[in-house]
Amino acid sequence: MMTSAQMRAARALLGIDQKRLAELSGLSVPTIQRMEASDGNVRGVVESLTRVVEALEAAGIELIGEGAVSGAGGRGVRLKSGPQT
Repeated sequence: MMTSAQMRAARALLGIDQKRLAELSGLSVPTIQRMEASDGNVRGVVESLTRVVEALEAAGIELIGEGAVSGAGGRGVRLKSGPQT
């Protein structure tokens, strides 16, 4: 599963906008917008989500699940669990 926050953060790390992510994944801009507007986990058609994940990974993004360890190394950002300000 990927959260909408992860999706937006991945785009920010790559320095791409929603239009470019749509192009990379073969989806429409409105589909990307709907996915990013989800609360928590991204909602949508499984095939669309798979295409986004594959596009992000091909561009160099490693999506790290809750409680998972990053095995690839490299720089990254992780949101801490607990109180948020």
